[in-house]
Amino acid sequence: MSSDHPHSYHKAIEESGLTIYDRIDAGDRLWIPVEELERLLSTALVGLSLAGLPPKTRAKRVKQHVCEALGYPVPPSFRKTQPRFPGQTFDVYVQKSNNLQIWNEELVPARRYVIIRVGTGDVVTAVKVVPGSILMTIDKTGTHTRKYQARMTVGDDSELATEDTDVVQRLVRRINVPFHAKPLDDPQRGQLLPIAEIFDRLRIILGESFDYIGSDQDRNRGGALHALACQYLGYDDFQDDGRFPDLRHQLLEFKLQTSSTIDLGLTLPNSMEPLDMPSIDGIAIRMCDVRYAIFFAHIQGDSVVLKHLVMTTGERFFDRFPQFLGNVMNAKIQIRLPIDFFG
Repeated sequence: MSSDHPHSYHKAIEESGLTIYDRIDAGDRLWIPVEELERLLSTALVGLSLAGLPPKTRAKRVKQHVCEALGYPVPPSFRKTQPRFPGQTFDVYVQKSNNLQIWNEELVPARRYVIIRVGTGDVVTAVKVVPGSILMTIDKTGTHTRKYQARMTVGDDSELATEDTDVVQRLVRRINVPFHAKPLDDPQRGQLLPIAEIFDRLRIILGESFDYIGSDQDRNRGGALHALACQYLGYDDFQDDGRFPDLRHQLLEFKLQTSSTIDLGLTLPNSMEPLDMPSIDGIAIRMCDVRYAIFFAHIQGDSVVLKHLVMTTGERFFDRFPQFLGNVMNAKIQIRLPIDFFG
């Protein structure tokens, strides 16, 4: 469904007869991607007055308007499900302050969180929709996180550890024709490079270096690697919005390693869960379909020097890199949103 016509989601859902409790898989034509969900809800809710309503009534009124905005019938009462809108996998929070409170449950990486800002006079001023995986990174205290890890091992040479998954092999381009796209565009049939071609293009940058910056600047160093990779993969510019995977258009995630511990974040690479993106010609993309480009680098003085590259898929990730047993998990119920969170 075209992203240029977000209201077509409203019409399609309304005609489907589904309720907010009927599951829709990510990638389905009725699944609303994060950007369009935010656009639809912003259009419907910004300017809505909640003045004079007690908290429970206010919450119910907002959920009623959310249903109407998306084309769902308003239920007589809202069930206490987790999440509250299971059909589209999102929760709704109404915020007068930047202190977001999540009660009696953990953040879920694949869940979407609709955060509604209420300003002066109890009028809705902004709507922000973020995946749990992004929301968890906002908490600077190091709590309320889940982290999976694996062990990095490299040989003397770079390595292509596996072919693409069966799903991706049905979608990759078969002839060498140029495409015009940006790194964060949704992937399209015929524009996905085979993992072997990505490997051949990326291993050319081994031996390149960039400023070390410091041990606490992993994101900046990762950005330097991403920019270099985009250049060699044929993109005109570099983009990074912090979401998974890093290079959305190629279903490609980067890891820059200066130690043997690979931090995998909040979701296991071999997860069969669908990615939050439109399907490609009716084919849903899963977490395990993502390709991983893992660079091992040495720190030499003030520089990071790229030494090795191993490429694999999420599906076969742990065949190549042993997973650490267990995971690190902490939890709390309050997250301080940045001042510029709503833009």
